[in-house]
Amino acid sequence: MHMLLEQKLSTDLSENNKRSSLGQRASDSVAKFAGSWAFIFTFLGGMAIWMVLNIVLDTDAFDVYPFILLNLVLSCVAAVQAPFIMMSQNRQEVKDRARAENDYQINLKNELVIDDLHKKLDAVIENQKKIIEALSRADIINMNAKGK
Repeated sequence: MHMLLEQKLSTDLSENNKRSSLGQRASDSVAKFAGSWAFIFTFLGGMAIWMVLNIVLDTDAFDVYPFILLNLVLSCVAAVQAPFIMMSQNRQEVKDRARAENDYQINLKNELVIDDLHKKLDAVIENQKKIIEALSRADIINMNAKGK
């Protein structure tokens, strides 16, 4: 039990982030930005500017209504963005699995330590009962000795 108590099970999972490759950090950054309100508002603003600009330019527009070029750009963004997000999700899954394993090890150790403490507490309670019984017998013997 002492070896178990002395052994540190918790690990610093942030160390894995420091060892990430440039591509992994890039995919995490893209996924983080793509899942933000800033991205949504920027993207909606860019689309609105694109459409308004092409409507205002009318005959000189670079992408006339129904905005086929905008359609192509949106498809390309989605095609490039999806793998980045999936790579980031896969990395997050690996991190989550490592965190779950670490939590399991810590919880198992805590369960063993608590079980050991319960056994020790039960032994202390049993010892106290024996002491109380011995003291009670000693009091009875002293009372009998005084009564004689």
